[in-house]
Amino acid sequence: MAEVSFLCVHKNLRSKRLAPVLIKEVTRRVHLEDTWQAAYTAGVVIPTPVATCQYWHRPLNPKKLIDVGFSHLGDRMTMSRTIGLYKLLESTATPGLRKMEYRDVPAVTRLLRGYLSRFAVAPEFDENDVEHWLLPREDVVDSYLVESPETHEVTDFFSFYTLPSSIISNQNYSVLKAAYSFYNVATETSWPQLMNDALIVAKQRDYDVFNALDVMENEIFLKELKFGPGDGHLHYYLYNYGIRKQLKPSELGLVLL
Repeated sequence: MAEVSFLCVHKNLRSKRLAPVLIKEVTRRVHLEDTWQAAYTAGVVIPTPVATCQYWHRPLNPKKLIDVGFSHLGDRMTMSRTIGLYKLLESTATPGLRKMEYRDVPAVTRLLRGYLSRFAVAPEFDENDVEHWLLPREDVVDSYLVESPETHEVTDFFSFYTLPSSIISNQNYSVLKAAYSFYNVATETSWPQLMNDALIVAKQRDYDVFNALDVMENEIFLKELKFGPGDGHLHYYLYNYGIRKQLKPSELGLVLL
């Protein structure tokens, strides 16, 4: 199955109906690879999505987010109280947490394959996929794992990718640095602790906000870690592949960029 991540048309050309032409060309190239199904997402509803997910946002730099208009002060909240509400610890809490390295690819692959097999729709990662998509790259993707101090087994994993946005008409800031939750696995560490460590790592790396979809088991930690529901929804679609009923977000094990 092909994965379609981005389809971009310059804003001055969006009335020219170029999107159908691009979609047709992508379809042609996928067929040439003898692949006849695809997965993709869109912010608009096209008949018929297999699942609809919601974005959740966790402020890491609330003052900047409010200053640029990404969010606003809540009722009866001051800036200082808001900053205090979202303050994180200076260091992570999980013993054995470290950045993923090339030598970890086999262990991370096994961990991910075992976890993702629980879901109705999910990728089947091999080691090449894990190396390509999840091995840390500066300003692209960050991946961390928990290695048991006793057994040296890899027990837990989190990752997030970077998607910066340009800030227009603001004298103080030009870029909003956003982290997006990617693939995560918790077996020995609780979800809230593991993902709180992810927030701390992202904060240490100067991200302004941490975003996550309510896919997989993410709902376990979203509210506890002070994520707030956003306005945006992401609709998942499968091309040339039928599913009997619409899936819940928690039945999805697939994250598309």
